[in-house]
Amino acid sequence: MTVYAIMGGTGLTQLEGLTITRSLALDTPYGPTSADIQVGEFAGREVLFLARHGHPHRVPPHQVNYRANIWALKQAGAQAILAVNAVGGIHMAMGTGHFCVPHQLIDYTSGREHTFFAGDLEHVTHIDFSHPYTESLREQLIGALAAEGCSYSSHGVYAATQGPRLETVAEIARLERDGCDIVGMTGMPEAALARELELEYACLALVVNPAAGKSTAIITMAEIEQALRDGMGKVKSTLARVLAG
Repeated sequence: MTVYAIMGGTGLTQLEGLTITRSLALDTPYGPTSADIQVGEFAGREVLFLARHGHPHRVPPHQVNYRANIWALKQAGAQAILAVNAVGGIHMAMGTGHFCVPHQLIDYTSGREHTFFAGDLEHVTHIDFSHPYTESLREQLIGALAAEGCSYSSHGVYAATQGPRLETVAEIARLERDGCDIVGMTGMPEAALARELELEYACLALVVNPAAGKSTAIITMAEIEQALRDGMGKVKSTLARVLAG
């Protein structure tokens, strides 16, 4: 049976319904994880849970220790990662409260420790990253969203930006020209690191605001926080359906 890990993003620093049996503070060659890994029972099976931004939420996207997080999940026995991401909507279909299960991504980040293949190596390794998300895991998320009656898109291109600031109108226009549908700050290097360690990986993205220039209103944290509160119940029920399946 596949051992699942849930990577909680903004708005999901705790997994309601998770009966915690133990917490793991693992040493990694890359330093500490964002938070301890919680091990427990959720939807009738044992799962691992890690808060990407720490608990409480205090680690900004450009300072998340992605290498430590992914390494520790692998060390703890994870075989597949269900990553939850709060994103901005670029494509007109990606309104607030809409879900997207992206099939592709473009990395616009810089300066992040983005690979395990660094330092004193015996040989150079190049992973195939043509399709950054595991298709079978994507299909499970898509099926769960459909069964839950959520508004969702089964495909999309995720733009990973540096943060922690939000993007300018001109930057979003560029991302749209590049073919991006949603924009977030934590999709990379997380996905690539999971591939390097041969972990299955898929993203469940919740749109929490229109991207810059896609609305006449100013983007506020209050708006984003409300969208997170409104959407987290559906996130948890979707994850529970995947795990129960």
